[in-house]
Amino acid sequence: MKAMILAAGRGERMRPLTDETPKPLLTIGGQSLIERHLRALGRAGVQEVVVNLSWLGHLIRDALGNGARFGLGIQYSDEGPVPLETAGGIFRALPMLGPEPFIVVNGDIFTDFPFATLRLPAAAAAHLVLVGNPPHHPRGDFGLKDGQVLVQGEPMYTFSGIAIYRPGFFEGSAPGRFPLLPLFRRAIVMRALSGELYAGQWSDVGTSQRLAELQALF
Repeated sequence: MKAMILAAGRGERMRPLTDETPKPLLTIGGQSLIERHLRALGRAGVQEVVVNLSWLGHLIRDALGNGARFGLGIQYSDEGPVPLETAGGIFRALPMLGPEPFIVVNGDIFTDFPFATLRLPAAAAAHLVLVGNPPHHPRGDFGLKDGQVLVQGEPMYTFSGIAIYRPGFFEGSAPGRFPLLPLFRRAIVMRALSGELYAGQWSDVGTSQRLAELQALF
């Protein structure tokens, strides 16, 4: 199975840290966020990874190289100076990801999620990993019932930024900038969006304060 790490974002909320360092290269416990993902994906048996680039993308490319030191191969999808948003970036990289289901993980999260456990049910076009709502996002994103992701539910959960997709999930899309949410909602209507709840370690490293808290722990 192949995987994609989303690393093209500007990291506006973490300025000035991200003025000179792309957010996925920020370090916790001596390792960058993106290096942690690469090592975890490698342990799960992933052999090929696509990394999308935009803001300071050359620094990410220089830091990771061809992926050999992580035991895998890395290809880069360079989106230019303006990132294509999440879905647009994945859609652009589809030729590199191939015809089989693939994992996608946000480059700016910190987690111990075991990628080897990810499974895509036969009837699903995509499968999301959800987590409990953090203090900065108390309302959550989706409901979850009997393994199906819902637009609403009780309780609501937060999308972790970890998912597995079939290429057909993006059918009908056109090149350019566009978000994932409308595609999620389309799949929910079709009962083609499955999900699971993960109770392990997870943090959205979206602010300097949350980064400092994690650094203090490690």
